[in-house]
Amino acid sequence: MSDLAPYPLAALARRMLREFDARQSIFDLPRRKFVLGDSRLDLSVRFHGHTVATPFGPAAGPNTQLAQNIVLCWLAGGRVIELKTVQIQDRLTIPRPCIDMQTVGYNVEWSQELTLEQSLEEYVKASMLIRILEASGRLDMAPGFGRTVFDMSVGYDLAGIRSERVQAFIRGMLDATPVIERLRRALPAELGALRDLDFQTRLSDTLTLSTFHGCPPHEIEAMVEHLMREHGLSCVVKLNPTLLGATDARHLLHDKLGYSELRIPDDAFEKDASWEQATTIVDRLGGVAKSLGLHLGVKFSNTLIVENHRNFFPASEKFMYLSGPPLHVLAMQLVQRWRHAFGDRFPISFSAGIARANFADAVALGLVPVTACTDLLQAGGYWRGFGYFEELAQRMDALGATTIDEFIIRSGGENGPADLSAARLRNTDLYLERLCADPGYHADNHRKGPRKIGRTLQFFDCVTCNKCIPVCPNDANFSVRIPSTPDVPLKMARQIVNFADFCNDCGNCDIFCLEDGGPYLLKPRLFVNRERWLQDAPRDAVLIEPDAVSARFDGVVLRVATGEKIPDDPRALALCRLRDALLDPLDVNHVGEFLHSAKN
Repeated sequence: MSDLAPYPLAALARRMLREFDARQSIFDLPRRKFVLGDSRLDLSVRFHGHTVATPFGPAAGPNTQLAQNIVLCWLAGGRVIELKTVQIQDRLTIPRPCIDMQTVGYNVEWSQELTLEQSLEEYVKASMLIRILEASGRLDMAPGFGRTVFDMSVGYDLAGIRSERVQAFIRGMLDATPVIERLRRALPAELGALRDLDFQTRLSDTLTLSTFHGCPPHEIEAMVEHLMREHGLSCVVKLNPTLLGATDARHLLHDKLGYSELRIPDDAFEKDASWEQATTIVDRLGGVAKSLGLHLGVKFSNTLIVENHRNFFPASEKFMYLSGPPLHVLAMQLVQRWRHAFGDRFPISFSAGIARANFADAVALGLVPVTACTDLLQAGGYWRGFGYFEELAQRMDALGATTIDEFIIRSGGENGPADLSAARLRNTDLYLERLCADPGYHADNHRKGPRKIGRTLQFFDCVTCNKCIPVCPNDANFSVRIPSTPDVPLKMARQIVNFADFCNDCGNCDIFCLEDGGPYLLKPRLFVNRERWLQDAPRDAVLIEPDAVSARFDGVVLRVATGEKIPDDPRALALCRLRDALLDPLDVNHVGEFLHSAKN
């Protein structure tokens, strides 16, 4: 089973606060990696008429579909949260594994893995958790640093957007009062006054339209006009890198950057909007937005469709979607072209290969928001956001800039323009001059994947390097202390466990694990719900219940009831040790809170 199972708000809230108090971390992100603002610097920017505390945010993707994902992005400094794209087809069968970060970044997932109703509830839960966290007094956050926008994302055709269920999703984001009141009643009494907080009911009034690959130009225009006229939403149109045209895209990818193995299918250019079509459409939509008193922007860029030449994804997948460093170069080319065509008329948000090394550069170009996805799936995961802000602060300090606007103007040098709009264009041109020549984006620097040591993972006692914990976008992998005993001799003090309800078999932990086999497949795969455990058969898996621990090994089920004499079986002994460790009230992990929720 690779279906995500969202968890109750009460369980997530208890886990979040209890873990912080016990371990100074939240969903396994340590406090020292929280981005809480710098009183010396004002990083605020404007987005669709809203003031947000930073220009950073997660791109719509695996980091923004479960409530705990979104909280982690917020703790990493994200203040424009681009939520996972939803569409009417919400019962998709997504190939597994679906994320390949061995080199630059590929995936074969493209839409939400939850139903529309579940997605709405996850976004409401995330907003409530953030509000609870702010009001709890646990975060020493700089004044005003909490200002955040949740940005909806929908696709992929007008008929789907007009469907009643998608319309209900949008209405729910515009006014989440019924969902909030239902969830508020479910919060435990132990949270006290936090249950009665003034939770934000208007979760979002902005939307990024996902056009994906092959979306007809007339559909793009029709969808955006519908969203503006019928729902009063300020919109961003996400555009594809194929706007560069076949000749320029392939020249950059193959000749300049050296990715000769990547093949963009011809029909990608034939089906996607051309540069002329896209500029004409956005120009017309700009007039509509102005007449309605709304904002319109563009986003560069979507991922790039290429032929699947690797062996990580299922053989059924003929194509995959490129992200990371090479996409950064292609998307920045489009930023430059757009700026020269339209100046500052249409704000630009950006998502393509953002990392610590280029985040400040993108901010200096006046891009809002600057969003990341691929880099947050690399070693360290959400921890990496902290590095973005460290680098930005160093760059601002070096220029004597205390605001983002000052940083943009001063980044152009002493002879740069003092006008903000001219500075954005000047900085864009300067950045593009050096970008293609930067060896950090060349294929030669991205041939080698993460290190492996040539050993296969075991149920217990791996290297316990913990790399699999932060690279999981859903916080599914965690460690637990299991004392070694004569009957269960263990080499490592802590063991890795996979919480199955949060695991969608994306495979990202396998990429970064030093050993072969994948933690999501070979480590204890843990369930707290019997029905889901049974549905997961015949895979090996462990079920923790209030009155027993059960496991399925090679199709054979082993069960030990609480208080029952443990059979003289090494596996039964190991299971009971695992159960005791998972339910130890002194060890903060997923299981205690979630088993409590399952029981109630």
